[in-house]
Amino acid sequence: QVQLVESGGGLVQAGGSLRLSCAVSGRTFSMYAMGWFRQAPGKEREFVGGISQSYYRTDYADFVKGRFTISRDNAKSTVYLQMNSLKPEDTAVYYCAAAPRLQIGTIEREYVYWGQGTQVTVSS
Repeated sequence: QVQLVESGGGLVQAGGSLRLSCAVSGRTFSMYAMGWFRQAPGKEREFVGGISQSYYRTDYADFVKGRFTISRDNAKSTVYLQMNSLKPEDTAVYYCAAAPRLQIGTIEREYVYWGQGTQVTVSS
């Protein structure tokens, strides 16, 4: 069984930064493409970005391009989401997810394992 544990969420002012981490255990981390999703109150969960299994290719939703960066450290079995220039509309629960595939998936059903989520609140 694969377990994902997010950390690093919190309260930050608009314009500030946070770095989320997602530690993965249970299977070989390098076998998975990793994704970050978020869900704001009253809204559906949406794709934020992802990183491929190998070659570390990344892909981002348009609303975070230029502000968020995803990276992974296979030696630590951890994926990161660096969030800069945060806006109040970035307020959401952020989830990491693992997909047993080479390339990035942008939709939920492509991901098999999910973390419990971490709250990010951006104040204006």
